[in-house]
Amino acid sequence: MTPTAESIMTRDVVTARPEDSVAAVAKLLCDHGVSAAPVCDEQGRLLGMVSEGDLMRPFGQKNKLKRSWWLSLLAEGTGLAPEFLDYLRLDHRTVRTLMTSPVVTAPDDSGVPDLADLLIRHNIKRVPIVREGKLVGIVSRADIVRALAREPETAIEIV
Repeated sequence: MTPTAESIMTRDVVTARPEDSVAAVAKLLCDHGVSAAPVCDEQGRLLGMVSEGDLMRPFGQKNKLKRSWWLSLLAEGTGLAPEFLDYLRLDHRTVRTLMTSPVVTAPDDSGVPDLADLLIRHNIKRVPIVREGKLVGIVSRADIVRALAREPETAIEIV
């Protein structure tokens, strides 16, 4: 019998809130040794996913060039107030503005072959597992590999 998401998923999932700051989520990911976290509301409903890549995007070179362009237009040759420049240097975005949404999800009764196909088809590293719209776990690529190692006959079903 093929294992299901419920039997291989991580149940104690590290989650973020949509109003969390970039710094708070960066600390959350580092403290727990994970590269992404589901974003849930107070009722546990899945709203999105936030990853290390999402957090890095605003600080990339492409955005730096955009900032310098509009700052030079705004300054028009005059100096900007130091307080205003300090404000601009700090990123006050919340997770809601950076998260990926909608999210590819799977129900808890999904089989390992279906989960593997989902990860491959959508080129994702993990899939949140939901029941009645609420997050109940997460299955990563590593979870699937561990399931295959424990039950090699599952690999035959995938092929």
